[in-house]
Amino acid sequence: MVCSMTGFGRSELTHEGYRITTEIRSVNNRYLDLNIKLPRKLGMAEAQVRALLKNYMKRGKVDVFITCVNDQGSDARVRYNRQIAGEYLTSLRQMAEDFGLEDDVHLASLARFPDVFTTEEEELNEDVLTAGVLKAVEEACRQFVAAREREGAFLKTDLLDKLATMEKSVAFIKERSPQIVEEYKTSLRARVADLLEDRQLDDARLTTEITLFADKICVDEELVRLSSHIGQVKQTLETGDEKDGIGRKLDFIAQEMNREANTILSKSTDLSVSDCGIELKTTIEKVREQIQNVE
Repeated sequence: MVCSMTGFGRSELTHEGYRITTEIRSVNNRYLDLNIKLPRKLGMAEAQVRALLKNYMKRGKVDVFITCVNDQGSDARVRYNRQIAGEYLTSLRQMAEDFGLEDDVHLASLARFPDVFTTEEEELNEDVLTAGVLKAVEEACRQFVAAREREGAFLKTDLLDKLATMEKSVAFIKERSPQIVEEYKTSLRARVADLLEDRQLDDARLTTEITLFADKICVDEELVRLSSHIGQVKQTLETGDEKDGIGRKLDFIAQEMNREANTILSKSTDLSVSDCGIELKTTIEKVREQIQNVE
């Protein structure tokens, strides 16, 4: 299966009184770069979340946002410290007695003193909460992969169209190459005949010259390798069974195709072959650009 490196997935579920939301977004990247943002209270689940994500993606810069809200209220509880309040009250009354002041301590003023009231977070059941987070992340991953696969189908179609265009260029160059040699042979014979006028042509010398020219412009090996590379790309797009994704493999093959096209252009002495070679290189560059989007 061909997958794009861009994708989006979202899930929201309620688990043991908590509403857990997960969003996953990704863009192109040479390797897998996971950026996970989750609340501090879910920090214990990060390693398991990271391991789960790696089962669903191989390449790309992936941002994962996880939120967790307690639908039953706040996780924090207010605690009244009776001992601290009692010590404040005793001290205030002692102060009033020492300085002959009126004992006018009120509840509101006593409550303002530090540590009389404190807030504490309730102890969470980490195993239960982690199970909910993983469930939410997995559902988001399924949507994320589905989005990547839909985009990947368009990439595959576009790449196959471009490969078909390349095959036409290769076929043209393959058909044209022998004609170039024959045209050179005819032209060379005519030029030599004009120079020698009535003297006899040295067929052996002409044959050697034509053979040297044919060897110089021969692109048979390059065409065979280029056809093989095109076939490899098509096969890889159809099978899509690379363990770490097919993007890096396709990128390497595209570089090799570009190398063969450069060699063909450098050997060309024919305008039509040169034009076709330039078109071939242009198509290969478009293929390489699209491959950058493939996981």
